[in-house]
Amino acid sequence: MSRRTRQVGDLLREELDDIIRQEVKDPRVAFFTITRVEVSPDIRQATAYISVLGTDDERQGTMAALESASGYIRHHLKPRLRMRQIPEIAFVDDRSMEYAQTISSAIEDLKRSENGSRGGGAH
Repeated sequence: MSRRTRQVGDLLREELDDIIRQEVKDPRVAFFTITRVEVSPDIRQATAYISVLGTDDERQGTMAALESASGYIRHHLKPRLRMRQIPEIAFVDDRSMEYAQTISSAIEDLKRSENGSRGGGAH
């Protein structure tokens, strides 16, 4: 990833977050975080990775709402970005935070079970 595509990705992440929170009024949009935005080398395509806090139905609803609002979101990006071409944006469900939480919980469970087996002596 070049410095330019990284900068565009960071800028897109900030602007997308603001537009989705302020302009998109779809009730299906739940608690979300844009974890990262990857931009193609020609800056014509961008992939926004979205982490949604909630049930599977809420996650699916948020992703569907973002996909259906992608044209609206692009329209709002145009005046905010000083770029000749605004990239097409694809939204991808990012479950890496959920996966990290699962791993963290498993590690904590292991630590607790180790400590419990050590402390079983007489007082």
